[in-house]
Amino acid sequence: MKKGIIGKKVGMTQIFDQQGKVIPVTVVEAGPCAVVQKKTLENDGYDAIQLGFDDLKASRVNRPKMGHFRKADAAPKRFLREFRFDDCSGFELGKIIKVDVFEAGDFVDVCGTSKGKGFAGTIKRYGNHTLKASHGTGPVARHAGSMAGASDPSRIPKGKKMPGHMGHERVTIQNLVVAKVDVENNLIAIKGAVPGPKGGVVIITNSIKKS
Repeated sequence: MKKGIIGKKVGMTQIFDQQGKVIPVTVVEAGPCAVVQKKTLENDGYDAIQLGFDDLKASRVNRPKMGHFRKADAAPKRFLREFRFDDCSGFELGKIIKVDVFEAGDFVDVCGTSKGKGFAGTIKRYGNHTLKASHGTGPVARHAGSMAGASDPSRIPKGKKMPGHMGHERVTIQNLVVAKVDVENNLIAIKGAVPGPKGGVVIITNSIKKS
């Protein structure tokens, strides 16, 4: 069964397994999330549910959104995300989804927005090589060289790696392993790193490549 939850990245730490081996983990405050909307094949053309995460004051929600939450009999939420499942029959409006949908050993995919790095050159942005920083090169070891052909095609080809805004992109890391689940505190520890800064919103779903 497809599973998913919205969370907020707390930070990284380490835990120890039964053999005393150190496991670096990312702690995520996941849920509780409320089912705010349910989409069906008959009405919307596909099956999906919309989850809400992080309670919000009613005074900070406009009237159209407030009506959206009232239909589901749910408290206003700060973040809304949609999850497309093949079978949504097990979800009802207003149902609360907690972190206990996952357990230690599950494989998950984590999606988030990576840290923004600002404007960067191709060496930092894509890992391009520098010129030799020795005799004859001059102060251009990190500068771009020729960008296009001579007479043909006489233009820069599409897709060429150029300087620009680095980071702040939607990133998904697949096949991460759940190391530990703390149901009482709504925390889930995922082995390894996940995208985004501390406090960034992430989406956790069971892996599409590993059961």
